[in-house]
Amino acid sequence: MEAAVPDYTSLTFPAAPADRPYVVLNTVSSVDGRIAVEGTERGLGSPRDQRLMRELRMHADVTLNGAGTLRASGTSSRLGDPSLEELRVARGRSRTPVASVLSRSGDLPLDRLFFTARDFEAMVYLSDSAPQQRVRAIEATGRRVVRLPAGDEIRAMLGHMRGELGARLLVVEGGPTLNGQLFDLGCVDEFFLTLGGVIVNGNRSRAAVESDRDPSLAALTRLELISAVPNGATNEVYLRYRVQR
Repeated sequence: MEAAVPDYTSLTFPAAPADRPYVVLNTVSSVDGRIAVEGTERGLGSPRDQRLMRELRMHADVTLNGAGTLRASGTSSRLGDPSLEELRVARGRSRTPVASVLSRSGDLPLDRLFFTARDFEAMVYLSDSAPQQRVRAIEATGRRVVRLPAGDEIRAMLGHMRGELGARLLVVEGGPTLNGQLFDLGCVDEFFLTLGGVIVNGNRSRAAVESDRDPSLAALTRLELISAVPNGATNEVYLRYRVQR
């Protein structure tokens, strides 16, 4: 099979709803549906997949990770290529999106690049249930903290992104619990999935989307396949789905 590579720099997206950004999930998975090996996604995707992740990130106003992803892999909104930054600037955007993390406890590794770097803007969305000392510790890193009402954190966060930040496109980069919560709330619009040519075969590795609720046929989320590009050079398939409303 010949190598085929999509161009994510030329993507277009529908308009955002009035009350939240247009929400795009992006992840890499093994053929048997696992998104981590030894606690991280390393080994599942190729450098080409990582490039596509940054090309997709280039369109975002905000990127988002859950606290578990930050602890396991770290996160930033860097594009990793000056040409992608220049393309954003040419389109009237900042050089990088705003990076964000959602946490209920505030138990975050404050020595990570997310908190120490200053070449991208970042903020922490934090539940009102988090201890005040954790709030002070995060604020001491220089990152902005936005408090959210306990029990309604995700809706409040999306509303803040749309209303206060003016965000039109949110790219969510993990993890599975956050993905599951967004699907449960009906707040996902598109799902980009790179299917890597590996089998993990482990019962402790997580799936791309996880929820505490019991699955049912009535609650299935139906997806429309927008594109599927196989790459024989990397043994990957690059999939783009849109949620059917």
